[in-house]
Amino acid sequence: MADTDFDLDDVERRMRGALQALKQEFGGLRTGRASASLLEPIVVEAYGQSMPINQVGTIGVPESRMLTVQVWDKGMVLAVEKAIRNSGLGLNPNIDGTLIRLPIPELNQERRAELSKIAAKYTEQARVAVRNVRRDAMDELKRLEKDAHMGQDDHKAWSDKVQKLTDKIIAEIDGALAHKEAEIMQV
Repeated sequence: MADTDFDLDDVERRMRGALQALKQEFGGLRTGRASASLLEPIVVEAYGQSMPINQVGTIGVPESRMLTVQVWDKGMVLAVEKAIRNSGLGLNPNIDGTLIRLPIPELNQERRAELSKIAAKYTEQARVAVRNVRRDAMDELKRLEKDAHMGQDDHKAWSDKVQKLTDKIIAEIDGALAHKEAEIMQV
């Protein structure tokens, strides 16, 4: 293959970014065990702006079924509690001064199925993102061939590499979904 302006490493970096985003989304799905990443998506209205919860307090995991948020500013405790209640995570905060305790309830079968559907939705979004990166890469290859920076044989070889990379990342995404579903369904 001739030297071209095509950067397969950049394509892989962008595809892996979609995989990383998926893993972050999965961290926010409750599985019956306490995890500090469960609270990361929560945004608190603080000081006239929206702030991530970890910027107004310290998140702790004292037990396998308990989370705590040690709020730094006593005036923010109610705002943090409201944000947790409105997050849709199904958590019931208990306030003790500036400490908010969040017991993690057992998941029933219906909620487990619902979480699996959410995980599948996140996975599909990641697959679409990877396919969009592939489409962009293929368009770039077509442009390079059209502008005579690359021959047909090189275009075909690069296209095959992009497709193999896409298949590999999609397989990793599917593996992450299978792992998360097993974690969700574990009683």
